[in-house]
Amino acid sequence: PNLWKDKMNINYYTKNNSEQNRLGARIKNKPNQTQFKTHSLCEKAGIEIGDDFLYTVAMDKDLKNKTFAELEQLVVELGQKKYLAKYIFSFVHAKGVAEIAEISTLSKAFRQELASQGYYISQLKTAKKQIDPDGTVKYLFELPDGNAIEAVLLFISNRKVLCVSTQSGCAMGCEFCATAKIGFRRNLTAGEIADQFNAVQKDIGQIRNIVYMGMGEPLLNYDNVMRSVRILSNQRGQSIGVKHITLSTCGIADAIIKLADEDIFPRLAISLNAATDSVRTRLMPINKKYPLRVLFDALNTYYHKTKRRVTFEYVLIAGVNDSDADAEQVIKRVKGVKCNVNLIEYNPHPGCKLQAGSKETIDRFSKILYEAGVETIVRFKMGQTIKAACGQLGAGWAKNGS
Repeated sequence: PNLWKDKMNINYYTKNNSEQNRLGARIKNKPNQTQFKTHSLCEKAGIEIGDDFLYTVAMDKDLKNKTFAELEQLVVELGQKKYLAKYIFSFVHAKGVAEIAEISTLSKAFRQELASQGYYISQLKTAKKQIDPDGTVKYLFELPDGNAIEAVLLFISNRKVLCVSTQSGCAMGCEFCATAKIGFRRNLTAGEIADQFNAVQKDIGQIRNIVYMGMGEPLLNYDNVMRSVRILSNQRGQSIGVKHITLSTCGIADAIIKLADEDIFPRLAISLNAATDSVRTRLMPINKKYPLRVLFDALNTYYHKTKRRVTFEYVLIAGVNDSDADAEQVIKRVKGVKCNVNLIEYNPHPGCKLQAGSKETIDRFSKILYEAGVETIVRFKMGQTIKAACGQLGAGWAKNGS
């Protein structure tokens, strides 16, 4: 591989996605040509590569996948004035152009140079749109490599809230979640995450609230997720207030600590679902790696550094985590944490034997928390008939296809 340094400026991913190496210089071809040439060079160098690697090479040329700072660096590297980056960013993210030729504020020569070097503007393809009787809208997006993701538009208290995915599939294996049945396929790029918002807003009208609660674990795609937050919140693009963006995690403790050191702070939500390790490990295997003590230590670090409150999400499952004793355990666990608790009615899906608790049980659970001084909101089912409710994304998908 050392012989091929200075031949490529790409991220190299092994097939199991566990190792990354930076290789030198840049391939200046169109995405499909880049993939072909890269594959040939790596074969000659004796490097085994997989589809994730090839896809990463292509996405490096996607202007939609670049933050404003990255675009500034790009235009300077190409010998242009730094201020031209704001035109590219605005046309891509605010105006939604699909072709470099449509960025009319750039000179024709510069547009031609970008295209000749293989740069392009990606577009998600809407494969299916479903509308629930309660108004919830679900979108199925096809990705360029044949994978798929879903995003959901919710109407909550006269607000439009878009739930976006950060991975195709998910590796977390949560017992109550349909996406877990798909297994992990790949991480989404920052551009693919942001483009879910672009596509839905173009279809439905202005949206000002985003939750990263769709397919995948956001904090296991940390860099792309945070880059997408910067893209979506940038005032030259969609200009979504960071306080209107929420990241939801199953509890990746080290990433939570890393999040506390960022220069921007989207809201943080923790998928808790149990207040004892035994129950939480049954529902969420990640608890073996990050047990509750480790998770709450990370949350304490996060709060002391940021002074930001945390939302705990708690899916109520009949006979598993919905007893009065469970409620008392939640109170003890969150004591001392500046937080609120969202109680979520469990949404069944094919292949899962868990059951939702009764409305009476949910009301009683909520009352116990509220009377103990825990700010509590109950989220009842939305979008269930189109499998768009919490925990239902990917329901019915085959293991190796959608």
